[in-house]
Amino acid sequence: MILIVVKWPVKPELSDRWPELVREFTEAVRAEPGNLFFDWSRGVEDPDLWTLVEGFADEEAGRTHVASEHFQKAISEMPDHVAAQPQIVHVHAPDVAGFGPMGEVQPR
Repeated sequence: MILIVVKWPVKPELSDRWPELVREFTEAVRAEPGNLFFDWSRGVEDPDLWTLVEGFADEEAGRTHVASEHFQKAISEMPDHVAAQPQIVHVHAPDVAGFGPMGEVQPR
């Protein structure tokens, strides 16, 4: 699995509209073969900081994602929406297939 986490510092005047601004991109990525998840979260302490957690089945799926037309379009538009350069963590975990249960916490 390829796990990617990106922190997106969105311009304050656009932050409330961020889900709308990235909706087309989000839907296209979620429909890609090999996409496992593509989830946005808004910062609790900083509402202008959006975090993207995305997973792809393997390196081929990741390469296909980056080469896609919707990725290229989004990357060309996003500089107009960010307040600073996004920060990324990219991990290749070949023995991991996705999320699994957390042993330490279970519902009561």
